[in-house]
Amino acid sequence: MATERLVLRRFRASDAVTLAAYRSVPEVARYQSWDAPFPVEKAEVAVRNFAAGSPEKAGWFQYAIELTAERVLIGDVAVRLHDNLRQAEIGFTLDPAYQRKGFATEAVSAVLDRLFRRQGLHKVTGECDARNKPSAALLERLGFTREGHLRQQTFIKGEWTDDLLYGLLSTEWK
Repeated sequence: MATERLVLRRFRASDAVTLAAYRSVPEVARYQSWDAPFPVEKAEVAVRNFAAGSPEKAGWFQYAIELTAERVLIGDVAVRLHDNLRQAEIGFTLDPAYQRKGFATEAVSAVLDRLFRRQGLHKVTGECDARNKPSAALLERLGFTREGHLRQQTFIKGEWTDDLLYGLLSTEWK
């Protein structure tokens, strides 16, 4: 799948080093389930698992975000398709060197377009740490509605954190 500046594709074995690099940045790992540094060996396993998934089947699928002009991996968009194939959860990670340039908005928008227009989903949800203002802002910019604020919902990295819940219906997608 392609946008004006990006290609969203299946992960390849050659992506492991770059994945490990941006997942090792402390500000990237801060609100995620992994810790920094993120070893290359762990990235190799992750990339193999990502490559084995299917965007059409229930479960997780991870899109690699490649910057077309530089042919470089700059992040990823994760989609967990529910068993009913009508709902999904979405998440995203972007290398800090490529943040604040509209790439995440462009990539997530393309994935949402596929989910709603091609796959016929009814609803897509997103969840983020309440302190992760850029992720919440991205979801809101794309038309998601904040549906909940769960206080001290997740115990991660030695602390309880609040979670924000977002939802977007197919009828609300542009």
